[in-house]
Amino acid sequence: MTNISSITTSIDYEKEGKQVSYLGVPISTDESAYGTITLPMTVIKNGLGPTILLSGGIHGDEYEGQVAIRKLASKLNPSDVQGRIIFTPSLNLPAALAGTRCSPMDGLNLNRVFPGEVNGSITMKIAHYISDVLLPLCDAQLDLHSGGATLDFVPFVQMIRMQNKSLHDRSFEALKICGAPISLVTTELDSTGNIAPVCESLGIIYIGSEMGGAGAVSKTNVGYAETAALNFLRHFGVIDGPIVTPEDQGRPASRLMTFEDVSSYVMAPEGGLFEPFFELGDECKEGKAIGQVHFLEHSEKDPVVVNATCDGIILSKRPPGMVKRGDNLSIIAQDLTDE
Repeated sequence: MTNISSITTSIDYEKEGKQVSYLGVPISTDESAYGTITLPMTVIKNGLGPTILLSGGIHGDEYEGQVAIRKLASKLNPSDVQGRIIFTPSLNLPAALAGTRCSPMDGLNLNRVFPGEVNGSITMKIAHYISDVLLPLCDAQLDLHSGGATLDFVPFVQMIRMQNKSLHDRSFEALKICGAPISLVTTELDSTGNIAPVCESLGIIYIGSEMGGAGAVSKTNVGYAETAALNFLRHFGVIDGPIVTPEDQGRPASRLMTFEDVSSYVMAPEGGLFEPFFELGDECKEGKAIGQVHFLEHSEKDPVVVNATCDGIILSKRPPGMVKRGDNLSIIAQDLTDE
């Protein structure tokens, strides 16, 4: 791999069996002149079949996916697999260790710098390795995110509308089997530096997710992530077993939804203490109050009312009470009827 990337690994992607190791990313810092950041990785390969990338921790403060992928990598053995699974539970390990969205080593957001640069900073190098080494091996990727410290979501899986109709249709079929409470189809509002367009350019099915958030780890949301990953592998025939539906688990069927443009994003009109009038999953109507921002330093000022920008359900909310003007307070999603 040295002619492609400075990142090294002891893993042989073509070797049969189960390999547990890491990606070694070279660093040179005040604390370690010739150091290495070791991103954990497990690869299981058995015979011929699709290659699936299960990724988590692209943002370090998003935990459910990191837990679910670790558990699954530990549980599965080569005899369970037909094909190849690449498990990368904490792709942005420096951020995961720090509990931050962006890397503390260079300040970059890993999901805003794809396809990366071979000779860039540590985050750019990681993005480049994923884009140029890992993804070309793959047929599909399930990328498990959650809201991190500043967002909390009704758990959902998501696909981006694609220009390639065949790829779009195959992605839609994969989306529907994941079993999350919501299955979301959106048009990317700003795809700059995201991993999804890299997958599309390579003809790879990409399904993302937001499995809760608020900087916490929920048993329920880890369960949704585990179910999504297992169903994803079953869908592609990499492991045996039936697809587990929400109904099998005593839950309502996954709700097919979308949001189309920036009107679905509710932003803070002023800085202060945000008081929500809603809970996640509540219905809302355009123009109706969904909260208000209090001015902590001014008792003489009335709170600023925040209104819903469109009809739909409250897909996300901001957990921290204090907000700045322009912070995202909520995303509103609508039922999808045209797919």
